[in-house]
Amino acid sequence: MSEQVGEKTELPTQRKIEDALKKGQIARSPEVQTVFVLLSGLCALMFAGHEMWQLLVGTTVRTLGHLHDTPLTASSLQGYGISGTLLLLKCAGPVVLATLVGGVLAGTIQNRFNTASEALTPNWGRLNPIEGFKRVFSTHMLVPTALSATKLLVVLVLSYTEIRSVLDDPIFTSSVSLGRMAAFLGETGLRICFRVTLALVVIAAADYGYQFWRNHQDLMMTKDEVKEESKNTEGNQQIKNARRRRRKASKAKELAEVPKADVIVVNPTHIAIALRYDRKKMRAPKIVAKGIRLNAQKIRELAEQHQVPVIQNVPLARMLFKHGKVGGEVPSQMYAAVAEVLAWVYRVNRYRYYAEQNQA
Repeated sequence: MSEQVGEKTELPTQRKIEDALKKGQIARSPEVQTVFVLLSGLCALMFAGHEMWQLLVGTTVRTLGHLHDTPLTASSLQGYGISGTLLLLKCAGPVVLATLVGGVLAGTIQNRFNTASEALTPNWGRLNPIEGFKRVFSTHMLVPTALSATKLLVVLVLSYTEIRSVLDDPIFTSSVSLGRMAAFLGETGLRICFRVTLALVVIAAADYGYQFWRNHQDLMMTKDEVKEESKNTEGNQQIKNARRRRRKASKAKELAEVPKADVIVVNPTHIAIALRYDRKKMRAPKIVAKGIRLNAQKIRELAEQHQVPVIQNVPLARMLFKHGKVGGEVPSQMYAAVAEVLAWVYRVNRYRYYAEQNQA
């Protein structure tokens, strides 16, 4: 059977994957988020639960033991409110902070520590109720719905079996203190939560695997899409190659002018500026070549081969490289400094320039 036209049979290209990351189109499971939040909260209760319980018990005992002499005034009520708020923060703070960290960690891990810039921009189309109904009743929602039903069933089964085993505990047939009863309920609750969380880990792994597969299927491309992207990429690459060739040709033209230069001003190895001045043809000295790092090294090598003087002048080299243009005249504010350099070169290499003038 021949392939249907427009069928997605090709693997996604690197560009398609990068665009998907920018849009936030990546495998993401809310079940993973739920598991991280639950485990973080349970760990916080395990490590800080005893101190939280002691704090609550101590506060309750002190409050109930002094009800008969507790003043009820406007200022005292304000103080009671502040104390109650601080108590709530001390008890709930570790759990809230742990769950917050767990939720953020789950999100960043699933996003592969990438920030989807396009996903952060507001999309008003999401507020369209018609599109919302389409998403709710689409085939993509069948798996999440089935997963939610499975999760609810697992929670009910695990909770029921654990509660049945707890009901057989001797604590229900003997006289125990209130503290023992509270400790028993806390231990039982943690045990049930851990059993449910372990089951949710399996469900989250299965859901993430499905989301990863579905996202991969959504990113699959047709052969026409691959050809179109390849054509665009090749076109962009051709433009880049053309620009690169133009830069190389321009740089080669500059280097060809270095042997004709009068002096090379350097800084001392990072920057090189080639200057030339012909009194009969030029109104002011011109910059025939300039380069930085590797290009500067090439200019220096050519200057040494053709016996062009090289002078180290850090401020002048920096100013010429920043403000001067190849093929253009030296900026007027640097006339004096360049004149001094050229005068020194003419004095030291007088015989060479006299010979050039005679040949001209």
